[in-house]
Amino acid sequence: MMSAQVEWLWGPPTCPPHLAALRERVSAFAASPDLAALREAARAEGLYGLALPGRYGGLGLPLREWAHIAEVEGEHGPYVFGSAALLDLAVLPEDDPVREDVARGLLTTCNAMTEPDAPGSDPSFTTTKAYRDTDGTWRVTGRKWFVSGADRADLAYVLARTGDGLSLLLSEAFQTERELAVLGAGGQWEVTFDDAPARLLGAEGEGLRLIGRRVRLGRVLRCLNWLGQAQHAFTLMRDRARARPSRAGRLADFQLVQQMVFESLLAIRQCRPLVYDAAALLAGGRDAATEIGLAKVAAARMLSQVADAAVQVHGAAGLGPDTPLPAIFRTGRTARILDGPDELHVASVARRLLR
Repeated sequence: MMSAQVEWLWGPPTCPPHLAALRERVSAFAASPDLAALREAARAEGLYGLALPGRYGGLGLPLREWAHIAEVEGEHGPYVFGSAALLDLAVLPEDDPVREDVARGLLTTCNAMTEPDAPGSDPSFTTTKAYRDTDGTWRVTGRKWFVSGADRADLAYVLARTGDGLSLLLSEAFQTERELAVLGAGGQWEVTFDDAPARLLGAEGEGLRLIGRRVRLGRVLRCLNWLGQAQHAFTLMRDRARARPSRAGRLADFQLVQQMVFESLLAIRQCRPLVYDAAALLAGGRDAATEIGLAKVAAARMLSQVADAAVQVHGAAGLGPDTPLPAIFRTGRTARILDGPDELHVASVARRLLR
């Protein structure tokens, strides 16, 4: 999560006054390596499920308002504060037997889409297969990787080939094979399904349409989260430049450092309206494909740029364990590949504009 010392230097749109205190409480929430304990602490303080419907114990904040809170959740905030469940509600039918438990955080899900030997940007290469058993049960066989949070998930969404199409299924019978070291850190997993029983979500062959709902919302929420992490890195960089002495004065007195500070804030300010445009269109039920593509590429590049500058200003201290900068830097670099590489979004948006 973010620190209470982060100074928010955002440009418009400004946080609505009635959300300012709530945003500050989320921003100041203490970090901890024990995410399960942190989630319970969030429940105890009334900060869990703020964006979820009231029937699930939430405040029902609409996306336009929740966006201002999502910025300050921090890297693990979607799990801790329950906003990750919004992605589940975008996919699970209203009468699904696990919907309420998932919304309330009693069950946790993960998303198993990408396969080791197939380009993640093109689902048509999916080799994981699902078939209906003689007793009517669906069964899934295949291997997926870069599955975030699989180690703590109770259920997995899995995209599998059924007949001539792709379908989305939900299974609890998956095995975590290994944790993937992403730029030296974990958090992503490789999982297998071995004739695993599963439930079909929606109609057979509707997998891409269903998962698209989750992906679109997920990208917007991640962009908001990346904005918050960039602001955290910016604040650390600025404070370091002010405080760090050298023979010729403070780091802040050097023009190259001043340029990094300027360029970083410029990148944040330019990116933020793109993300909010995407959130507003999605919240209004309109076609937001172009805006989400622009926001995803801009936010990933922006976070990578700001984190890199912050590490540079910190010097060796920016490479070690005493600041969150290495983790923010990893997030920025992986953001340009995971959840659709930059090239995919660039080509997709360009084709749409040229049509």
